[in-house]
Amino acid sequence: MTARQKWWLVMLLAAGALTVSGATRIVFLAGGPSHPPGEHEHRAGCLLLQSCLEGMADVTTVVYSNGWPAAPEVFTGADAVVLYSDGGRLHPLLQGDRLTTLGKLMDRGVGLAVLHWACDVAKDYGQREFLDWLGGCYEQHWSVNPLWTAEFKTLPAHPITRGVNPFQLYDEWYFHLRFREGLDRVVPLLTTVAPASTMARPDGPHTGNPAVREAVERQVPQIVAWAAERAQGGRGFGFTGGHYHKNWGHDDFRKLVLNGILWVAKVEVPANGVASTVTPTQLEQNLDFKGPQRPRPSSGK
Repeated sequence: MTARQKWWLVMLLAAGALTVSGATRIVFLAGGPSHPPGEHEHRAGCLLLQSCLEGMADVTTVVYSNGWPAAPEVFTGADAVVLYSDGGRLHPLLQGDRLTTLGKLMDRGVGLAVLHWACDVAKDYGQREFLDWLGGCYEQHWSVNPLWTAEFKTLPAHPITRGVNPFQLYDEWYFHLRFREGLDRVVPLLTTVAPASTMARPDGPHTGNPAVREAVERQVPQIVAWAAERAQGGRGFGFTGGHYHKNWGHDDFRKLVLNGILWVAKVEVPANGVASTVTPTQLEQNLDFKGPQRPRPSSGK
């Protein structure tokens, strides 16, 4: 038996053991290095969120780097998948037959949480699936990705908002997203009016278009985080923040995402939400080495 075969066997046995134990299994898929230091820290962000869930009874978590595990068998027994990665043409799900693999998990009711740029899939390849699995997604030449301070003055009553206080935070909040027709089985969680300053850039696949400019001018409330339920019983959670790694240190920002991950895994969210503490030292751990001035991707992000 080769070393690789032994590794696969160990992972299969571990997955089987978790399934037998009855523990809820959450699989994090962290994308590779992206953007300048402190931005799009996918691996560090997933490991931080994982550490915040360590005290949850009957919940087990595993983090895989570079957007996709080497052996798809590690999805055995998964109750939820969390995607935090680059999107657009760089999206790890748009490679090979990964959409099909994930679709099989969705068909059996596995939950799906998608963070930041991972919400952006191709309109002709991935959008149909995301509208089904997640309830919404980013659409180039329709949605936009400005850096701005979003203020969330009120929050709806939902398990994901338990213990989360109204807050405001500077991030790359995507908006003017594409959702299921009539928001069918979609619950907006974070909604706000985008300021006129978000339209300061020229039109482009990520920067602006006539439809979003009209919506901002009319002060149409924009959804930047949401919960969705699927016809077959699965759940989805979309969250467009997460550009800046330091924002995981914000208690309400982090709690909403942790609650969302539990909810899609069909774990009862605590009455006051997931309790966790993150220190400045923890925020500096597991960061990708990117060099002092890593150039931005050419996709417009």
